[in-house]
Amino acid sequence: MTFEYSNLSGRPAGPVVSRLARVVPGIREVQEDVEPFARWWEENNRRALASGRPLWGVLGDSMSQGIGASGADRGWVGHLHRDLPARLKDVAIVNLSFNGARVGDVIDRQLPALEAVRAHGHDMPLVTLLIGNNDLISRRWRRTLDTSMRELLDRVPVGTVVATQPGMRPSAARLNAVIDEAARRRDLVVADFRVPHMRDWRGRLAKDRFHPNDRGYEGMAAVVRGALHD
Repeated sequence: MTFEYSNLSGRPAGPVVSRLARVVPGIREVQEDVEPFARWWEENNRRALASGRPLWGVLGDSMSQGIGASGADRGWVGHLHRDLPARLKDVAIVNLSFNGARVGDVIDRQLPALEAVRAHGHDMPLVTLLIGNNDLISRRWRRTLDTSMRELLDRVPVGTVVATQPGMRPSAARLNAVIDEAARRRDLVVADFRVPHMRDWRGRLAKDRFHPNDRGYEGMAAVVRGALHD
């Protein structure tokens, strides 16, 4: 199939990130990886679709792009791909995530692309979803987050592995409750990032002090791996 999909949001970086990137070298350095990582995944997606192999569909934001890692394949997706259960060892990755993505972006762009791939007859034994952090940090998007997340979780394929949020704020707890309810109702699989699983980030953050580094992503991959059945 012909697959034209961009792993870039098409939006400029937010004003806060843009200002900080001008004065904080670590933030600037990590942000400079956004476009190269997106291009890497775009090429990987084309190879995956041409391979004839079963596919792993990845939905999400910068965390699923691996931003902050030493390479696009050193994020949690890459780490997990090297440690999948035997039944999934042959899957190729179609990564539809992009930096800055919100729940609405998954509904409007990523999920339709996933559905288009499946409609062409590709076997997709694994779908993962890690989204919500960018909504939680924005007052504007936080207001509608629970509603938009319910809509998204009603539309993802049955069996999708959905990550919870690690934050301890009430808004994160409400979002996690939405995920738990949907998982019970629709037979979704929860990858639980709640405290205490992801409490200690010492030595696991990238130079921007926000995204994980290779070690942080390796820990995230272990959480998702624990949610998969051998």
